[in-house]
Amino acid sequence: MALATKIGPKYQVVIPKAVRQAAGLKPGDLVEASLSREGIILKPKVLVDRDLEDALTEALTDVRAGRVSEPSRSARALVRDALKAGKPKQSRARTKN
Repeated sequence: MALATKIGPKYQVVIPKAVRQAAGLKPGDLVEASLSREGIILKPKVLVDRDLEDALTEALTDVRAGRVSEPSRSARALVRDALKAGKPKQSRARTKN
């Protein structure tokens, strides 16, 4: 599906409609431009917030290390267990007065 297009005065390129539709591109989408032996390649890209990327990396590290919880019966049970896991364990030792 090779279609010709021309470079505008500000180096902008119009991606032909058939190519845009086949690639699922919409106005505002990001593309990565790279150079290869065959020519210039445009690939659709997704922008990911660094905070989200860091959180996903941390979560994957936890999963690989086995730091995961058991399945919960309900959302309420999940929240209860998560809150319980986040609290430091209290000592049951009694103090003598």
